[in-house]
Amino acid sequence: MRSMHWINACVLAVASLPSAAAAAELQEIRLWASPDSTRVVLDLSAPVSHAMFSLSGPERIVIDLEQTGADLARLRVPAGVGMVGSVRVAPRDNGGLRIVLDMTARVQPKSFLTPPNETYGHRLVVDLGLEQAPRPVKVASDGNGQRDVVIAIDAGHGGEDPGAIGKGGTREKDVALAVARRLAERINSEPGMRAVLTRTGDYFVAFRERIRRARIQQADMFISVHADAFVNRSVRGSSVYVLSTRRASSEAARWLADRENAADLIGGVSLDDKSDVLASVLLDLSQNASISASRDAASHVLSELDHVGQLKKSDVQHASLIVLTSPDVPSMLVETAYISNPEEERRLRDPAHQARLAGAIHTGVRRYFYENPPPGTRIAMLAARERGQALRHVVSPGETLGDVAGHYAVSVDELRRRNRLDGEQLATGMILEIPVTGT
Repeated sequence: MRSMHWINACVLAVASLPSAAAAAELQEIRLWASPDSTRVVLDLSAPVSHAMFSLSGPERIVIDLEQTGADLARLRVPAGVGMVGSVRVAPRDNGGLRIVLDMTARVQPKSFLTPPNETYGHRLVVDLGLEQAPRPVKVASDGNGQRDVVIAIDAGHGGEDPGAIGKGGTREKDVALAVARRLAERINSEPGMRAVLTRTGDYFVAFRERIRRARIQQADMFISVHADAFVNRSVRGSSVYVLSTRRASSEAARWLADRENAADLIGGVSLDDKSDVLASVLLDLSQNASISASRDAASHVLSELDHVGQLKKSDVQHASLIVLTSPDVPSMLVETAYISNPEEERRLRDPAHQARLAGAIHTGVRRYFYENPPPGTRIAMLAARERGQALRHVVSPGETLGDVAGHYAVSVDELRRRNRLDGEQLATGMILEIPVTGT
């Protein structure tokens, strides 16, 4: 009996050691959960070849790593999070490893290898997204038929991507989320404005997914919040970036190539049924308008940030950044400060300074929208009242005076007097002045 126990112990010890033929070692398994996806990260000593497949009854994702070993006695297998119920690891007969993810729902798995960075070594990343993720629902209007201006706020990095890390250990992803949350609070307290966050916790969201979430919500503006870093720790100051025209051109080609799967452009214009020439013209017009609006809004934000701290650049900068490439949503990226600068790192960790940064961005955005209010928004009504001006409405086919009056919460008699009208019928294309009263 004693010899049998000894043999079992030896077998377990051998199984726990990395294979002699292994070209790589699995060092750690990390899981990150977001509301509609889960990311599994396998930290490796070297790149590996792998295969991945799904099994049903129950739902499982199987990952086979070739020529990979692990010290199974020391490897910490994490508890399940998000859509991963549990994780199992076992050696394979061919010298590799098999990792089984027991799922709580059917998912669409995607995997990719990523090279080392300042924080992590080689990694195999597996993203598990719901096959039919729920789409956010936008509140179209308030009780008076005037919709809110929607601001998409994007906290940079997240999850396994910490972003830049200051000398004191401050992580960019944490600062970005803290400022983004405070900015959302400021925007949501502003009448006629509503904020949506691309991420609400410590998880990673792919760059184009951030854009997609803003477009699903029909955002009027996209603001990505970051903290800069440089090898020279004396460099400091805030910067604001918009998309470069060179990147805009390459993105236009990408959108045209994939226009069959593209969502409608804001304003109801779709590319999928247009000729190549017309689609190109429409996209070019949309991009040019978006970049122009981005520059104007970014200038306001930069001006307000100048009151909070030092600016790195006094002009809006242009960059080739994926998160700025939406063709129909004005977008900017705000580098709040240099986290690599010890003094600015301390300020970025201060909740009071985070609130000042959020306040500056909010004030800049508010100034822009009050100068350029989107038609049909409550901001347009409030901005007109501030200037003592009347709103203007272009009559659509079949619209009556009662329809217009109901839309703007004014009386039919007020509309008649303002526009010197006699009857109820309106001609398509007629421009009506809307008297601004009340709230």
